[in-house]
Amino acid sequence: MKIYKVNNKKDYMPLLLLADEQENMIYKYIDNGLMFVLDDNGIKGEIVIYDVGNEILEIKNLAILPEFQKMGYGKALVDFICTKYKNSFKIVQVGTGDSPLTIPFYEKCGFKKSHIVRNFFIDNYDHPIIENGVKLIDMVYLQKKLN
Repeated sequence: MKIYKVNNKKDYMPLLLLADEQENMIYKYIDNGLMFVLDDNGIKGEIVIYDVGNEILEIKNLAILPEFQKMGYGKALVDFICTKYKNSFKIVQVGTGDSPLTIPFYEKCGFKKSHIVRNFFIDNYDHPIIENGVKLIDMVYLQKKLN
């Protein structure tokens, strides 16, 4: 298994759209973010990170191909970022929908709920975002301290 940085981020749009289904939202962060892919006999997933200031690194996009989910690839990408940037940032954070799929995943990775941005998905997406049968409304931020 290898994890490495890629510069041709837009070539991975189908994978990016698994985690953020509205392309114009991806364009808000893709040019300024860093993208890493996980290759294990073929690309299995990706993570995009962004320096939001105040020594906080934000995960903007994390996606694993559906057939490879629940195999540890997502956690491997999160652990890679936390290890790689532990001396450069104090906190890694992620904003996600209040979903029974994503919140428990990040909590298992050591993240704790931080704050909520009310109506984020209603205000920023042109259609309802449904995840695992749940309509996403608020953005839930979770943070993990690195040092």
